[in-house]
Amino acid sequence: MTLRIIAISGSLRAASPNTGLIRFAHKNLPEGMELTTVNIADIPFYNADLKEKPAAVIAFLEALKSTDGFLFATPEYNYSYAPALKNALDWASRETVSVLQGKAVALMGAAGGMGSSRAQYHLRQVLVYLDLRPLNRPEVFANAYAGTFDIDGNLTDSTIGDNVKALLIALKESILQLKK
Repeated sequence: MTLRIIAISGSLRAASPNTGLIRFAHKNLPEGMELTTVNIADIPFYNADLKEKPAAVIAFLEALKSTDGFLFATPEYNYSYAPALKNALDWASRETVSVLQGKAVALMGAAGGMGSSRAQYHLRQVLVYLDLRPLNRPEVFANAYAGTFDIDGNLTDSTIGDNVKALLIALKESILQLKK
């Protein structure tokens, strides 16, 4: 059985360290996992007045339907998580048949100083409300400005790389436990 994981970077920048963390995850997946990155850049702001869902939203929601779990990488914006990720979760949470409920989520992030720790803790509150299952450990916080990423946003720090690998293993184990 192959576990299907959706990866979402809360940063829209091409050279984002958060997107770099996801690229690293793609290259270091445990056996039996498949990772698909979903780009949320084209998803418009949620608006309940829209009569029909925009095409980007429909494509996003379709991708979420067949996933076994999620991997989110978020920067920290004003002590919170990325607004693009918030918007994507807002769209997904409005579905009559939940595309989120009960699925495992692994969190990681890169930002200044404490490496998105505040953003991840705030995101956890939202994930609990959405009835997702965020992993408690390992925690992956990367200082984006401490030489841990190259100019293209690729991870260069082996310790953080080991933490990402451990996070992926924990995500796999959590999904398998939930499927029992």
